[in-house]
Amino acid sequence: MDPQTGSPGGISPERRKAVMRVLVMTAVPAERDAVLRGLRGDSRFDVLAGGVGVAAAAASTARALAAAEYDLVVSAGIGGGFTGQAEVGSLVVANEIIAADLGAETPDGFLSVDELGFGSARIQVDPGWAARVTEALRDAGLPVSTGPVLTVSTVTGTAETARELGARVPGAAAEAMEGYGVAVAARQCGLPVLEVRAVSNPVGPRDRASWRIAEALNALEAASTVFLEVLR
Repeated sequence: MDPQTGSPGGISPERRKAVMRVLVMTAVPAERDAVLRGLRGDSRFDVLAGGVGVAAAAASTARALAAAEYDLVVSAGIGGGFTGQAEVGSLVVANEIIAADLGAETPDGFLSVDELGFGSARIQVDPGWAARVTEALRDAGLPVSTGPVLTVSTVTGTAETARELGARVPGAAAEAMEGYGVAVAARQCGLPVLEVRAVSNPVGPRDRASWRIAEALNALEAASTVFLEVLR
């Protein structure tokens, strides 16, 4: 991390070259297409659907980063929002990306890989870019919050698990399945990373009838339009 800029990529937004190259990783084609609609064919962005889950996300992102040069990596898509932190239809910009179920169960509860001494389940986003994106989304009149975004291998489906995750990561704003994988690949290449999620459902009891996927995809498209003005 650059001690002067606080940027994991070592270069502040103000000091980056005039034309940025941005890789946006989504999980599925519907998310990719929403982002592409928002970006309106802007050639600075490559948008890929890398697959569902942390392993597919990491492998697809690493392959893309090996094939071309980028200045910034963004994990984008829809996800669940924690009640009281991010409501359905709103946007979340991660201030930290956390592999929330990477660790071990013990008789005394869950231990993260950090506590086990096997590395870290937490990856910091680029704070400068995260702040700029959040401000721009708010200025565009879009409902947005910031907070940790959790990466899980099993989507939460009960109130008990939602409470457990909320206690494990205070202030958790959203959960999805790919962010940590994208972030690991970006970090391996020394690149800054962001995660932006549009909330389609509350984190908690699984109720497909209550999901608002179309609404979330529309929010993701709107957020991507804002990227055009900020990520340059």
